[in-house]
Formats: sequence, C-alpha cells, structure tokens
Amino acid sequence: MPSADSGKNHEASTCRVTPPCSRPTRRTPGAAGPRDHVPVCAGGATGGFHVTRRALLAAALLAVIHDARAEDRVVVADFSSAVAAGETPAGWELNEKSGEAELAVVKDGGVSAIRLRSVNTSFSIQKEVKVDLERFPVLTWNWKVSKLPVGGDFRKSATDDQAAQLFVAFSKSKAIVYVWSSTAPKGIMQSTSPAPFMTVMVVVVRSGPAQAGKWVRESRNVRQDYKKLFGSEPPPVSGMRLQINSQHTGTSAESYFADVAFVKPGKQRAKAQVPATK
Repeated sequence: MPSADSGKNHEASTCRVTPPCSRPTRRTPGAAGPRDHVPVCAGGATGGFHVTRRALLAAALLAVIHDARAEDRVVVADFSSAVAAGETPAGWELNEKSGEAELAVVKDGGVSAIRLRSVNTSFSIQKEVKVDLERFPVLTWNWKVSKLPVGGDFRKSATDDQAAQLFVAFSKSKAIVYVWSSTAPKGIMQSTSPAPFMTVMVVVVRSGPAQAGKWVRESRNVRQDYKKLFGSEPPPVSGMRLQINSQHTGTSAESYFADVAFVKPGKQRAKAQVPATK
C-alpha cells in the first residue's frame, strides 16, 4: 500500500520479512523526510509498505472521536443487526397482550428499524436498561407511523389505542409514555391508569395523520418531563418498552422505531439517521 504522501518524486522503500526492517527510509529531493514516515514491516517475501505518521495520527483521532461519542450517549436500540422475520431482536422481550404480534427488523428508506403491525391486537417489546438521567437526560428516537388506529384516544378506555408508544419506566410504580396519538391533541400531558398501584403519565408528542408515512426525529428531556409530571428528581431509568395496539377500536395500525438513545444535552444530533423535526 503506498504512503498517503507518495508522489512522483518519492521513491518508496520496502523492508523484508527476514531480516527485520532496520534501514532508514530513502529520501529524494523534494520528498517527505524521515520524520514524516514510520517504516512498518509487512508480510510477503518480496517486501512491505510504509504507514505514514499522518495516517496513524488520523486513525488515533478517529478512535478518540468514537470513544467520545460513546461517552455522550447510551444506546437503547439501533436495530442494525439482521433478525429473522417474526423474531424478537436480541436483548428484547416480546409481550403479547391481545392477539398475535407481527414485527420485523427492516430497512425503510435507508433507516434500520423495527416495524410493528397491529390488526385488532396489542403487543410490545421491552428491555431492562439502566440510565442515570443526571448524566443522560435527553431521550432521542426516530419513528414513523404509516397507519393510525381510527378513533384511537388514550383518554377513554374504550378507544385507548395508539400506533406508536414509547414507555420509559423508572420503577414498578412510575412510567412516562410518549405517544403518537390518532386524535388526542399534541402537547397534552395526562395520567392514565393501566394497572393498580401504577402511575403512567402520557405525553402526546405527535397527533393525527399530518406527518404519517414520514420519518420523524424526536428529542425529549426526560428529566425535565419527570420533574414536571411527578414533582421531584427522577430515579434512574430501569426499562424501556415499544408498543402498538388497536384492539379497543377493532381497527389496525402500523409504526416503525429506530435509533433510540439517551444522550447528554446538546448531543441530540449524534448518529441521527433522520433530520430533526419540529
């Protein structure tokens, strides 16, 4: 492999496997000096190659950037690994509440995602996560709703169907769920009681079909939402759930989720497959 600084006036030297590489790099007028090159022996009976110090520094810089980005986010799901049709992604648990689940990991418009389909059914996938909201208060995700359950509205038990629901659990008794509702107004925050001794606060992030069929990128400061809804500092996040249902209205729904992560403030655009949406 030629050096990144090679040119017409640069005569590349080689080093053999035996004996070990020891001679200095040859230099011709106008070519880079020895300080710009680090001789590296390579396999092969006839010679080797140069790796420039600049290339090594670039590789080190990329590694540092990767590590820094990893420290800026806690990835919950990116759905980039292939999964057999109907199988649950690794690390997630399927919970079928009513009817049979229909899910698949797919590529949709270049976005790696999980697709959930509901026909008079209710199911979810969930996983345990541990997230300190003092360090990573912002939740980001991509979602797309291609079909809303007709008449769905969580404010009435008879119509409590949503195409896309993202639960953030803090304990066995408290959770926040971010939803894309069919009819409930965007922006409302209201409690719902799906089970005794459990307080679930619903936040309507999107409503109606105006952006249906399009990927939408969301960002919520969960720490601030918790303080507003429960009046105290939040404990660590203990679990996440992605859910869809349409059994109450007897209709159908379809949604996609991708790139779910907790990030530090100001890092919302990191690894975004979908542009931010207002």
